[in-house]
Amino acid sequence: MSEANSGAGRVTRELRDNLFLIGLDRAGKRNAFDSAMLTDLALAMGEYEREDEARCAVVFAHGDHFTAGLDLMELAPKLASGGFKYPDEGIDPWGVSKPRRTKPVVIAVQGTCWTAGIELILNSDIAIAASNTTFAHKEVLRGIPPSGGSTVRFTETAGWADAMRYMLTGDDFDASEALRMRLINQIVEPGEELACAISYAQRIAKAAPLAIKATLQSGFDSRDQGHDAALSKLNELLFSLMKSEDVREGVMSMMQKREPVFKGR
Repeated sequence: MSEANSGAGRVTRELRDNLFLIGLDRAGKRNAFDSAMLTDLALAMGEYEREDEARCAVVFAHGDHFTAGLDLMELAPKLASGGFKYPDEGIDPWGVSKPRRTKPVVIAVQGTCWTAGIELILNSDIAIAASNTTFAHKEVLRGIPPSGGSTVRFTETAGWADAMRYMLTGDDFDASEALRMRLINQIVEPGEELACAISYAQRIAKAAPLAIKATLQSGFDSRDQGHDAALSKLNELLFSLMKSEDVREGVMSMMQKREPVFKGR
């Protein structure tokens, strides 16, 4: 882990056993996303996707705040001219553009979690928030709409009325309200959010990697293509895994009353 900086944004990476820890590293600017940090986060997500040993990612932030959202002073000219795009070897961390990630992401947030931070939560699989977290969708107060997926996912997750109440006003809300709206899974004391997220990720990493990927694939299919399309593929997904080493290991471990050791094969 490196010291957070106030200059150009970047993210840290750490492979810890089967976990891939990704840390927003621009604490001097409340981890606001400039083009450098957007690029580096996409690159880190691509590295996670290609790292065979990494079974679950944990996204967190260095410093007191998760993110103040987009650094529009730096980004606005590039976005206006169409001069920003994610690198080919990266993966869009917000899941707006493809290719889609195929492995799970757990996220830990604290302090300020605005705009793009909420949308990172909505594109994660499990989200932990410190009790001191303040959320807000400020985009309409800056002249733009939410553009990282909230217009689709926030409305689906929280319901139209709750989502629009916050996206159309830019009002703040706290961790209890985020939990009520099902944006997050759990609230913890400040300073405990990363450890809690890691605990979830460790449990995910013990499961069968191919089964984890199949579960995510089916969920993404439902989100992207609708229920019928996802349901029509369930048997194919199941049958494709039944001959895997992981299924045999799962059955043997159950019979032998021991913890399974999955290899993703």
